[in-house]
Amino acid sequence: MLFNSIHFIIFFPIVTICYYLIKQHFRWLWLLLASCIFYMVAIPEYILIIFFTIIVDYFAGIWIENSEGKRRKQFLILSLIVNIGTLFLFKYTQLFFDTFRLFLFQFDKVPSFDIWKLVLPIGLSFHTFQAMSYTIEVYRGNQKAERHLGYYALYVMFYPQMVAGPIERPQNILHQFYEKHIFKYKNVVDGFRLMAWGLIKKVVIADRLSPFVDAIYFDPTQHNGLSYIVATFFFSIQIYCDFSGYSDIALGAAKTMGFDLMKNFDRPYFSSSIAEFWRKWHISLSTWFRDYLYIPLGGNKGSEFKKYFNLSIVFLISGLWHGNTWCFVLWGGIHAFYQIFGQKTKGIRESIIHFLKIDRFPTLRKTINIVTVFVLVSFAWIFFRAIHTEYAFYIVKNIFVGWPTNFEEFKSTTFINNNVYLTKPKEEFYKAIFAIILLILVEFQFRKGTLNEILDSLKSYKRWIIYYLAILIFLFFGVFDNPAEFIYFQF
Repeated sequence: MLFNSIHFIIFFPIVTICYYLIKQHFRWLWLLLASCIFYMVAIPEYILIIFFTIIVDYFAGIWIENSEGKRRKQFLILSLIVNIGTLFLFKYTQLFFDTFRLFLFQFDKVPSFDIWKLVLPIGLSFHTFQAMSYTIEVYRGNQKAERHLGYYALYVMFYPQMVAGPIERPQNILHQFYEKHIFKYKNVVDGFRLMAWGLIKKVVIADRLSPFVDAIYFDPTQHNGLSYIVATFFFSIQIYCDFSGYSDIALGAAKTMGFDLMKNFDRPYFSSSIAEFWRKWHISLSTWFRDYLYIPLGGNKGSEFKKYFNLSIVFLISGLWHGNTWCFVLWGGIHAFYQIFGQKTKGIRESIIHFLKIDRFPTLRKTINIVTVFVLVSFAWIFFRAIHTEYAFYIVKNIFVGWPTNFEEFKSTTFINNNVYLTKPKEEFYKAIFAIILLILVEFQFRKGTLNEILDSLKSYKRWIIYYLAILIFLFFGVFDNPAEFIYFQF
């Protein structure tokens, strides 16, 4: 079910109101049933896959806790094999066979076999990683095995975050299902604010930028270098608003019922370094890889080569987690290169900054760093968004080719006048620019605190002015034709 759909407008108030009306003893069951309905709107039968992994991990957690020595590790490995195997079967089988075919073609051998193409269950990577974090934490002794199958199932399937995160740890959310959440006006208000801002980011900004991005990346050979830059810039904003918008709505929906989910984004495009960007972008996944892969591999201990090797492994696997094409692996590899290059050249860059006396102007230095990070991240997004590697390299190769010499030529040679996705290209383009400016202005204010902290600090009449402005912006600038899926649903 889409957060930006009519179904959810009906679903959300019913679930939330009934949650408070139902006795505490049965609330878990109500939320579990609601979560099943939420997920089954897409492909109903795929819920059986989730049920299968839930049963395996539920018993694995108990067996791990009740065992000693090697038996504990064996049950953990069993759980990991089932989860990773399920993910591989549905997400990476096609990539495996495509790569194998490509290998055979190098020897002039044409494979005669074909495989059954499986539809990827929505959000499989998210709830698989959440399930894996549970058994790992039980194995490490940081979490007691959950004896109530219903509560464990709810941990995996809690509807606000089951499809696209945040990827929760059992220590943060499991105990909240046992707690009695009484109705609090403050929780509802805070939750609605987060949901409203998330919906604006999705419907007003992300969905408005989407047609321009699609027009270029669908077939970049028909466009010029400036179009690539504009479309890539638009995609950088689109994917942030799309994904963080989902997270905001998820956090808000949970908050209205008294649940606190982890923050998943923290103004990542205001980062001064690539390392800082990854501390602020998709925080639940970044910390997952840090705690369950990077540190177990050795982290930054040992030789410099070992540290960079561990870093590369994490980013390459992170890229593969996002998608089942080599474009995503390249995207992860680019970010690994950024990290390693940044660490290796830190001394040189500091010397240059000191020589140019930029360090005397902290604001200027920070601004340069922020712009640099945004440009580097945006360049990497080319590989994330491209349909296949050939298009990605074509864009990179031609990004400075065929630039128009004036604005009129820009209008006639780029996608503004040639975008078949839009009925009024110029008008839509200016609305897109307005949407980006809106995002920058609002996100800049968040340096003072969170959305709810800032609104709570204002006088009542100022808050209501902002509410009415938000409603007007949503109604006049929102895209409501054929609600678009969230980008991260495919992962």
